[in-house]
Amino acid sequence: MLEPMTVWVEVWPVAADEASLWLVSGNDAWRAGPVMADSEPHAELELSLHTHGALDHVRLLHSTSWRVDGPRVILTYVAVVHPGGPVRSAWPEALPIGLDLANAVGKPFTNAPVDPPTPRYIDVLLHGIRHLRFLLDTDATNAAALDHHWRRFLANLQPALARMYDQEHEVGEGARAIPE
Repeated sequence: MLEPMTVWVEVWPVAADEASLWLVSGNDAWRAGPVMADSEPHAELELSLHTHGALDHVRLLHSTSWRVDGPRVILTYVAVVHPGGPVRSAWPEALPIGLDLANAVGKPFTNAPVDPPTPRYIDVLLHGIRHLRFLLDTDATNAAALDHHWRRFLANLQPALARMYDQEHEVGEGARAIPE
């Protein structure tokens, strides 16, 4: 049956403490939707953060990307949450997301410049962290929301994040080449 695509939101809640950068939600983002026509994505995002007890701890919200995921378009956000102490004291299910993780999962799949990407969820998360690293250098207001823990870990991740997409896509059978 043909149906219109719906819009959903996902938020990757991340935090930093003395020990690591953390994905507060455990091993995945928090997703909500579809977004109702009398609402908006930001309201759904805030509701999701509130439902998970994180809204009052958010220091920075940033939209990082969108993608098609089955019958929906997902608007992706990263939320920097302030734990007020060790992250796992506030969110026991939090998992570390440092340089070891970035190196272990390897680089994202490549795609031709005219083709849609096919990211894994981990690529979406690391892309969001990459946005935070960019904001640290280019946006004084957002950079002010990132404390010394964030600054230290983002500096350590810089080489891995900067080279996430450094492999050129090889055009194979069935792929489209860039028009001349």
